Amino acid sequence: MCGIIGITNHRDAAQIVYTGLFSLQHRGQESAGIVTAHAGELKVHAGMGLVSQVFKPDVFKGLSGRTAIGHVRYATTGESSIKNAQPLIFKQSRGSLAIAHNGNLTNAQALKEKLESRGAIFQSSTDSEVIVHLIARNRGPLEDAIIESLRQVEGAYSLLFLSPEKLIAVRDPQGFRPLVLGRLNNSYVIASETCALDLIKAKYIREVEPGEMILIEGGYFKSLKPFPEAEKAHCIFEYVYFARPDTKLFGTNVHKVRKELGRQLAREMRGVRADLVIPVPDSGLPAAMGFAEESGLTLEMGFIRSHYTGRTFIQPLQSLRDRGVELKLSPVKEVVEGKKIVLIDDSIVRGTTSRKIIKMLRRAKVREIHMAVSSPPILSPCYYVIDTPKEKELIASSHSVEEIRRYLGVDSLHYLSLEGLMVAASAGREVGFCAACFTKKYPKSQVPLASQKEGVLV
Repeated sequence: MCGIIGITNHRDAAQIVYTGLFSLQHRGQESAGIVTAHAGELKVHAGMGLVSQVFKPDVFKGLSGRTAIGHVRYATTGESSIKNAQPLIFKQSRGSLAIAHNGNLTNAQALKEKLESRGAIFQSSTDSEVIVHLIARNRGPLEDAIIESLRQVEGAYSLLFLSPEKLIAVRDPQGFRPLVLGRLNNSYVIASETCALDLIKAKYIREVEPGEMILIEGGYFKSLKPFPEAEKAHCIFEYVYFARPDTKLFGTNVHKVRKELGRQLAREMRGVRADLVIPVPDSGLPAAMGFAEESGLTLEMGFIRSHYTGRTFIQPLQSLRDRGVELKLSPVKEVVEGKKIVLIDDSIVRGTTSRKIIKMLRRAKVREIHMAVSSPPILSPCYYVIDTPKEKELIASSHSVEEIRRYLGVDSLHYLSLEGLMVAASAGREVGFCAACFTKKYPKSQVPLASQKEGVLV
């Protein structure tokens, strides 16, 4: 999971992209970068850390230009190091080219081995570079080379390309990852989420459609649909966890969906007796609000959260996730002591974070803990961006709900049903979701060969 943003025809392009990256920081905290196009050249600044750490005021003196793209990274393919910080810049026969990628290519390793056998030398270990090498081997205009290259890749991609002359955006035909189009006066903006448009005061126009390519050059806007239509596979986990609550995603507001997840959960848990509904902040709060409204129970903030730590789920190492939980959350003993609580969280991946939270609550002398999860059990790895590369790391893949309950140390454990998730996420609309992490049913031809399993989308 990463965040991308680009803008054309703006005198302060780098500063606008920099501002937009702040609103996408939840999508990646390992590195950040900006590339600008000016006087036939591309200029880049990238570094490890948060946006505020990477970009100091003097940096923008070297980022002149009216067109820019930016990226915040969370490593899914390739190590966490400066060589993988995006946007990546490469020189090829057509000149310099920068790429910013949100997604994961499921056939990247096979393509990389094939390219290396033909003499390609890779600068990074990210799958995004595979696309650039494919482009370099195609002749003709840049957009044609991009189309031919992307026809060879499989998996999830929302992409921004920047050359000295043009900005190009592409979204994969199944639409795994979000990508939206906006307008800021005479400037076009393309970003991962609408919250980035809101921050820079750009007007939301529409989603970049699955399989669409957008070319912006010299003030001209062109839309192409060069790829065969495919069954839509919007990532449902964007609604559960990834996207910001104020984002409009796949046609509806994320906060609204998360509240409905909580309402569905409350309907499925009728009969559970408790004094309070306590969310695990911040991602558990909307579902807890919906649960409280539906159940009639009182919602209380039973935790104080430090906003000076990152998101634990997207930390690259388990040791960092564990330490992050203790730094991030502190129970409010006066609120929870002696109470029977319904504890709401958005998901349980490995179980280690939840177990630490439960221990903190037990130390605060909570009387009963009924844990309610606003998504189904995660049974299978995601190959399209989520940090669950091995099935054995997923606690629900090898343990029953009762076994997980005992491991966590809660009095009861309730997951939202798959049906409840779909009802809340679709909101009566015709939407194609990828829910492979909950169902083990992957979009066909979208899984690494060694793990291929046929299935259908929900």
